[in-house]
Amino acid sequence: MPELRVGDRQWSVAPAANLLDALNDAGLSVPYSCRAGSCHTCMVRCVSGDPLDAAPDALEADKRAQGWRLSCQCRVTSDLTVEIFDPLRDGLPATVVGADWLSASVLRLRLNPERPLRYRAGQHLVLWTESGLARPYSLASVPGNDPFLEFHIDCQRPGAFVDVARRLQPGNPVRLGELQGGALHYDPDWQDRPLWLLAAGTGLAPLWGVLHEALRQGHQGQIRLMHLAREPQEHYLAGPLGELALQHPNLHVESIELADFSAVLSGLRVTSRQTIALVCGSPVSVEAFSKRLFIAGLPRSQLLADVFVEKG
Repeated sequence: MPELRVGDRQWSVAPAANLLDALNDAGLSVPYSCRAGSCHTCMVRCVSGDPLDAAPDALEADKRAQGWRLSCQCRVTSDLTVEIFDPLRDGLPATVVGADWLSASVLRLRLNPERPLRYRAGQHLVLWTESGLARPYSLASVPGNDPFLEFHIDCQRPGAFVDVARRLQPGNPVRLGELQGGALHYDPDWQDRPLWLLAAGTGLAPLWGVLHEALRQGHQGQIRLMHLAREPQEHYLAGPLGELALQHPNLHVESIELADFSAVLSGLRVTSRQTIALVCGSPVSVEAFSKRLFIAGLPRSQLLADVFVEKG
């Protein structure tokens, strides 16, 4: 059977065992969120040996060259030595510069990284607490415009990371993990095309950044933003979105409550096959939006989606 080594520990694992499971079963507590190769919370570095990787393109080439792998996507087929991501050693230090509530359940967290971070609207980062808890969150800030990194954290449900986030104060340290692309972005080639931004809950965070990027680049086509929330008070950016709509005649904002979601979906019509749709939120909401758009005639290649997996 293959031998797996981490530091001074070495043990045998079943052939083709999942690397993430093998590490956690041994009590090493590697964090994870999606188990689909998109959140990048479970990164480990291969020191010797190479696992069977089901998602070799999920990491940038330079990261792979350094030995980094997504443990959830790897199987141990031969002897392997790995290092677990250490936020103190491998993470980028950052300081909390703002922690305020946009609604009763949405915390706006603003961070100042130790060095400038190059990113684009729609990307996400893994946040690490001092106690070693990790969770991926989409960036809501606008690159080149905001002097901080902004995140919208849904605190409605209790969870290990959320419980720590609720207590964060300006001056507290946080570590930043891997910056990831995700599916959401703005392409200047879309400038004259209808742009639909469909969000549920804090799935609005990355689309808030994408919207600002589209407006900054002078998007000429119609922009339709729909935000789905459980209750009216959970439309946590209703005020700022309304102000943007007054400033930009091509922006139309719709706030939808869960009770009306089915009726709104059934009425969706895609009037132009040039439409680009970006969808973000829970798996159920993303599937519902996507299915309706396909039925309405939107080509699959023109829908970009990012799914938030609920894990506190």
